[in-house]
Amino acid sequence: MTDTALPPPDALDRLHEEWLDGVDELVELELEDAADEAGAGRPGAADERAQARRGYFRSLLRLQGELVKLQDWVAHTGQKVVIVFEGRDAAGKGGVIKRITQRLNPRVCRVVALPAPNDRERTQWYFQRYVAHLPAAGEIVLFDRSWYNRAGVERVMGFCDDDQVEEFFRSVPEFERMLVRSGIRVLKYWFSITDEEQHGRFLARIHDPLKQWKLSPMDLESRRRWEDYTLAKEAMLERTHIPEAPWWVVPAVDKQRARLNCIEHLLGQFPYHEVERPEVHLPQRTRHPDYARHPVPESMMVPQKY
Repeated sequence: MTDTALPPPDALDRLHEEWLDGVDELVELELEDAADEAGAGRPGAADERAQARRGYFRSLLRLQGELVKLQDWVAHTGQKVVIVFEGRDAAGKGGVIKRITQRLNPRVCRVVALPAPNDRERTQWYFQRYVAHLPAAGEIVLFDRSWYNRAGVERVMGFCDDDQVEEFFRSVPEFERMLVRSGIRVLKYWFSITDEEQHGRFLARIHDPLKQWKLSPMDLESRRRWEDYTLAKEAMLERTHIPEAPWWVVPAVDKQRARLNCIEHLLGQFPYHEVERPEVHLPQRTRHPDYARHPVPESMMVPQKY
C-alpha cells in the first residue's frame, strides 16, 4: 500500500484528530460541553481524552487573555518584538502562530511568511528582504520561518554554497546583536518533532483534501533528507545560540502541549502588566427627522441559502 492509497484505520484516527485540531476552539468547546450535558450519567461520558481537551481549551483561552495584555503593554510602551519560529515541516509552527494571533490586533501583531526569493532578491544582501518587515515601536512581528532558511532548507537543498553558509553563520550573530542594540527584542523558537511524528503528519496531510495544499514537492523531499536536516539543525543551534538572542527548543510531538508551553514561555519573557483603559461610553445615535434609509436593490443581495 502506498502513501497515496486509501488510509489505513490508524491513519483515519489521525485524520480525525487533525480535523478536530482545525476546528475553532470556542465552538468546539461549546459542542463538547453540550455533549457532556446530554450524556451525563452514561458510562464513559466524561472520558480522560475529553477532559484533557477541555483542559487544553480553557488553558489556551486563559493564555490568549494574557497575550491581549501583552499586546496592549507592547503598544502602550512602544516595545519592538521579533519572534522567530523554526522547525521541520509539519512541526507545528503554523498552529502555534495561529493560536498566538487569534485574539490579537493585526495592527499590533502581524505574521511574516516570505516566499522563496525572486531573481532580484537573490542579488541583495541576504538579510535585506527581512529587514523591511522588522517592527516599529509598539509592534510584534512573528516570522513563520526566517533568515534561518539559509541554515536549513537552502543549505540542505543546495540553494546556496558552503561559502554562503559560512558567511551566514559569521553574520547572523552580529545581525541579531545589532537588532537587540537598536531596541528590538528577539526570541527564537525551534519546534522539535520525531521522525515518526513527521511521517504520521505527512500521511495525514496526504489523505486530507483540506490540507494537501500544505505539502509541496520541497516538503516531500525534506522527508527523504531527514538526517541532512538534523545535521543542519544541530550546526545552526550551536553556532547561532547567543546570549542576546538565544534559541528555545519546544518539544512538539504533542501539538497542544507545545502550543501552551510556548505561549506560557513567551509571556514569561516580558515584564508586561495590564494597561488601564479609559472607560468606554457608547454615544447616543444622532437622529434626523428627514433621514430615510434607501432599500438595497434585490439584485445586489447575496442569496440566502443558509
